[in-house]
Amino acid sequence: MADNEWINGYLEAIINTGERLDGYRSDGYRSDGRMAVQPVLSAANYFVKEVTGYDDAALHRTWIKANASKYPQEKGNRMEYLCWRVWHVARQKKKLAWEDAQRMTRTHFAKQRLLTEVNEEFSEDLSEGDLKPDVPAEPAVSYGSNGSLSSMSYVENGLGGRLYIVLISLHGLVRGDNLELGRDSDTGGQVKYVVEFARALAMMPEVYRVDLLTRQICDPEVDSSYGEPTEMLSSGDYDDDDEVGESSGAYIVRIPCGPRDQYIRKELLWPHIQEFVDGALAHIVHMTKVLGEQLNSDAQKIWPYVIHGHYADAGDAASLLSGSLNVPFVMTGHSLGRNKLEQLLQQNRLSREGINNLYKIQRRLEAEEYSLDASEMVITSTKQEIVEQWGLYDGFDVTTERKLRMRISRDLDTYGRFMPRMHVITPGMDFSSVKVPDFGSDGDGESNAFIMSDMSPASPRGAPQITQEIMRFFSNPHKPMILALARPDPKKNLTTLLTAFGESKKLRELANLTLVMGNRDDIENMSSSSAAVLTQILRLVDKYDLYGHVAYPKHHKQTEVPDIYRFAATTKGVFINPALVEPFGLTLIEAAAHGLPIVATKNGGPVDIIKALKNGVLIDPHEKGDIANALLKLMMDRKFWNECRQNGLKNIHKFSWPAHCRAYLSHIAMCRMRHPEWQDDNFVDETTALEYQRDSLTDLDVNDLSLRLSMDGTRDIFSWMEKKENHPTVRKSENGGTFTNGHRNRLNQGYLETVLERGLGEDKPAETFQSKVNMFRRRKHLVVLAIDSYDNSTGKPTTKLLNLINYFLKTFRSEIAYAWRAIGFVLSTSLTGPETVEFLNSGDISAHDFDCLICASGSELFFPILPPNSSHDPTAVYLCPDPYYKEHIEYRWGGDGLKKFMTTIPKLVVEDEESDSIGALVEDVQRSNSHNFAYRTISKEMAPCVDYLRSTLRDKGYRNHVMYCQQESKLHILPLLASRSQALRYLFVRYEYDVARMFVVVGETGDTDYEELLAGTHKTIVMKGVVEGGSERLLRGPGNYTREDIVPTDSPNIVQTESDDPHTIMKAFEKVGLGMYIKK
Repeated sequence: MADNEWINGYLEAIINTGERLDGYRSDGYRSDGRMAVQPVLSAANYFVKEVTGYDDAALHRTWIKANASKYPQEKGNRMEYLCWRVWHVARQKKKLAWEDAQRMTRTHFAKQRLLTEVNEEFSEDLSEGDLKPDVPAEPAVSYGSNGSLSSMSYVENGLGGRLYIVLISLHGLVRGDNLELGRDSDTGGQVKYVVEFARALAMMPEVYRVDLLTRQICDPEVDSSYGEPTEMLSSGDYDDDDEVGESSGAYIVRIPCGPRDQYIRKELLWPHIQEFVDGALAHIVHMTKVLGEQLNSDAQKIWPYVIHGHYADAGDAASLLSGSLNVPFVMTGHSLGRNKLEQLLQQNRLSREGINNLYKIQRRLEAEEYSLDASEMVITSTKQEIVEQWGLYDGFDVTTERKLRMRISRDLDTYGRFMPRMHVITPGMDFSSVKVPDFGSDGDGESNAFIMSDMSPASPRGAPQITQEIMRFFSNPHKPMILALARPDPKKNLTTLLTAFGESKKLRELANLTLVMGNRDDIENMSSSSAAVLTQILRLVDKYDLYGHVAYPKHHKQTEVPDIYRFAATTKGVFINPALVEPFGLTLIEAAAHGLPIVATKNGGPVDIIKALKNGVLIDPHEKGDIANALLKLMMDRKFWNECRQNGLKNIHKFSWPAHCRAYLSHIAMCRMRHPEWQDDNFVDETTALEYQRDSLTDLDVNDLSLRLSMDGTRDIFSWMEKKENHPTVRKSENGGTFTNGHRNRLNQGYLETVLERGLGEDKPAETFQSKVNMFRRRKHLVVLAIDSYDNSTGKPTTKLLNLINYFLKTFRSEIAYAWRAIGFVLSTSLTGPETVEFLNSGDISAHDFDCLICASGSELFFPILPPNSSHDPTAVYLCPDPYYKEHIEYRWGGDGLKKFMTTIPKLVVEDEESDSIGALVEDVQRSNSHNFAYRTISKEMAPCVDYLRSTLRDKGYRNHVMYCQQESKLHILPLLASRSQALRYLFVRYEYDVARMFVVVGETGDTDYEELLAGTHKTIVMKGVVEGGSERLLRGPGNYTREDIVPTDSPNIVQTESDDPHTIMKAFEKVGLGMYIKK
């Protein structure tokens, strides 16, 4: 060789690492003064481990070949080539290490600057002696030796490292094996994701059981497996040797709702959500007992650690379940309605009204808004989804969320506002079935390498059946393949891809196109949208004469999908996802795992995927030229193709299921752990919620973020703060300790329980709270009277309602019913507790005849008990509040901040009716309580609809249940979880009284929460002619969804009476199964 300078680099590297040419390394001197030496690694291992820092098999093979060469010239050339490669890798390694060091340094200085600047800024506003709290550090999350989340945090919360997690995915065909992906628009990537996610979660050592709740389908047109009530996905896996019960693992639990023998598309499921919620609630309550018996020696119930809703319909159901159980709710949107609405409007194929009628888009938008109201956390796949998709909703604003988080971290008042946290957790993938074609260590190979692989019919093993099915379409199957795998849906944009392929002569000459569009037997039997897409594809194939260039197989199995990817990779093809909007793009991850470079839409999740994998090109899905150019770039530039392939394979580990589950569990561990308040051992201090809101403050730039809210006015935002011992959330106990408001309330409730059990001294009641509850629990059936019959002019209850109540009590109080104590009564009304008692007394009815009273539109729950000497006054009664209900509905209650904000809404609230100000409402102080702000309507014409008020409150971060009642004469603003329908579910969870044993009696219309009372597993009797008018006119504005999107029109659980005469009422009750209890 003319130049041997590479030897200098080799020797210099050896000297720098302490290697000696005699095969020993100096480790200094021992205590006896002699040099300590150790045998060195072999030269090959030195190159591999000391210089490159990782196990490069290709370098090792080159070294072996160099040593085995017979001729000095060849050996020298190989050694020189090897050392240049080592030098390049070592240089890259040093560069990466330097960049990591610089990044860590910048991060450290950024954190220090944040702390310094925030403290300096705040110190100017704090007066002497005021509290100057520190910015809390990131929440500490510990991991075990196997990389799994340490269960210590769960043990500290009294959960013993055995979590019960509930996932909900309502629509589509969901089963564990042989997924029918692509069969219809509802059975796609989401179904695959939730099934694999449930399995992966159950394998985590912290998780005991995972339930994936979906709809039970007994349609003869689909496989009978979808009608099985329960299906095991996995039995779970644990690191310890503890004995586990038979209920551990992951399960699909199918809840019956809607038509029992019909598989319906997701847009038609909305009226059946309430029925699904009641069925799911019954299952979860049962499982809490089963798991408690298996895991706890005292059989204490194990409540769900989190309820996770997937898509808008499941989010709506999970919100109601979360409110009923008082456990955290996590939301994943998968795809969002506002984006879909914008795309459909841009296509200009349907009007806004037509879109709403076909896709029920307004109902979906409200479900997504309600999910934002109730969720502790929203999990997204990409940052783009947070800013550009969730940012379009009233209930979320990035700036406001960060501002509120910062204010909480500085102990500043948020005035009852809340924004859910958004976390990016990329979906995982199972790599067990992935087999990547090997083109050699340098990525070079023959363009038709697949001929020699087992994918070719020429191979001894032959090609898989799906490969043969695809190859029969092509006149030249040796060309590289462009692969698209998506269902035939307009938003998947397959027609634009086919047009781009057909109009590019160079692309047609260079490659084949394969469109895998689910399974089909006959296009005429498919849905209208899918049939339209397939028909258009066939027309385009004919238009551009693409026969022999395009494959579109009719059938494939889910187990054959890896073979399709591998076939495309073996031909050195490209995978493309040209969707108009792709929420994430799981197929992109699958393609990358099989060694395929990708071309993907720039709208949605692919932006973050390609950024992480560095294995493809983004395109504008609306531009045919952009699609063709991107494909040609990858097809013609083999060096770029190989670079994308290698990058994808190198970085694909970022999307594994274990990594996804570890990130998921670490994030939900920081949620505010809410559990039913009567479960004392599972109580979590309120500071946990504060720490969750304070975490991850390093993403906030205080220079660009003003912490001031509009309600601060001109006052100093720190002036309200007191010293620590006088802080509003901290109180001193008698022994000098401190406890939070939550602790104080719990002590008060315990005292109340004691008083109600033992009496009130000389004035003790004739019966106790517990005896009343015991009687209530023994009822076989429960009749809930929720008839909103009020006078149109005064808003007061009508005499007709009083007569109906009298009739019901007398009808069902037969001697046999009393002997069995079978029938109980609940009165559900918008009247306050005292107003309800006064109203009943006006008709000589005692409130004690009712087992409980749901008052003030669901903000109050009373159990009427007899006072002493009640024989002297048959109408006298004590209204004992449920000791835990107030705290149950406290979640996200805005309090005084909400009341103050109401006065700032233009032309809404005036100080008094005599005021010169223009407004629709005036505060009704007498009818307000701690969890219900009541307003009188002084101008029904100016009164805004509930939609407008909800949107206005959401925009500022207030999460409330808003409703008009009493013939539009009153407006009630309640906590988010307070309503008359949710109060019935509270009775189920708290007192184990199944909603399915309830019979709800309503009129033809009522207050604006009337619709919520109609649907569910309970029986509903709709009485005609008893309500002359209601408040539903002010429920929704024009162009919104209708009652048919909330209440099923043909439910067997809903019975209507033709009139209000006794004979008709009796027939209605006989129809729902209460005839045997009616006094003839």
